[in-house]
Amino acid sequence: MFSIIKARPAPLPASFIRSATTNDAPVFVSDSADIPVAAPEPLPPFVHQPFDAFLVLDVEATCLQGTDFQWPNEIIEWPVCLLRWTDKQKNGHASTLETVDEFRSFVRPTWRPKLSEFCTALTGITQEQVDNAPQFPQVAENFSHFLAKNGLIHPDTGERLVRFCWCTDGPFDVRDFVVKQCFISKMQMPHWIRGDVMDVRRVVSHWQFGMAQTKKPLLPRRLSLNIAGQLRALGLAPFQGREHSGIDDARNISRIVTELARRGFRLEPNTHIQPGRRWAWMGRSGQVIEAYCLT
Repeated sequence: MFSIIKARPAPLPASFIRSATTNDAPVFVSDSADIPVAAPEPLPPFVHQPFDAFLVLDVEATCLQGTDFQWPNEIIEWPVCLLRWTDKQKNGHASTLETVDEFRSFVRPTWRPKLSEFCTALTGITQEQVDNAPQFPQVAENFSHFLAKNGLIHPDTGERLVRFCWCTDGPFDVRDFVVKQCFISKMQMPHWIRGDVMDVRRVVSHWQFGMAQTKKPLLPRRLSLNIAGQLRALGLAPFQGREHSGIDDARNISRIVTELARRGFRLEPNTHIQPGRRWAWMGRSGQVIEAYCLT
């Protein structure tokens, strides 16, 4: 006899594949994109978690319609959710994360201080908000106080006091936007963000591909799911808030990270970051060479 799956509070349009044995859990599959969606699972055994805290970041940056990641984007929103374990044992085993604090600041761009209509429509960030915001070096300093207040770094020396891991949706936030911004702002990459990061999208993609191949070979390749797709794949409630609002994106990524922890994933960096990366438009001492920009 097949097990009964109770209706979720906010059901999504999905069909589901039942296993041929009574011990295997059903696997939900999105009707629109053949994305495997996980049915609720019992709590897994605790696994060893090497990090004590997680900083979930999803920046918003200046953009023009038709440009790509080669363009000199400037950060205009810096939102971070801080997650900590509620049940970490002395041996490092843990499975329950919660958001304990948040930081959000708009950022005033300097190279192209006027936002495009496309950028405002995409992010919801207005010209007035960035005009009244501090520039990135000041935001970075303010954020360092946030880290010190939460016991992540020493307030005087900046030394890391606990092991914390940066988490992003894809590699772009730190690999591209932070590195570009530090160049334009003529500043070193802050020590508290140096190092590799955990690309949450990559973790979900590997899990989703493995589940599909185990249950039914639906997908010939890994899918790169956006935040809404990752929530759906994990059987979580739909995206909460406004997509492409940095703080709302960060909150929803935090929901994904929390669910991965609950399922027994070992949370650790999986993406290498090169602080010295350079683009063709980079001149000397923070100069943007206009000839390399589309407009």
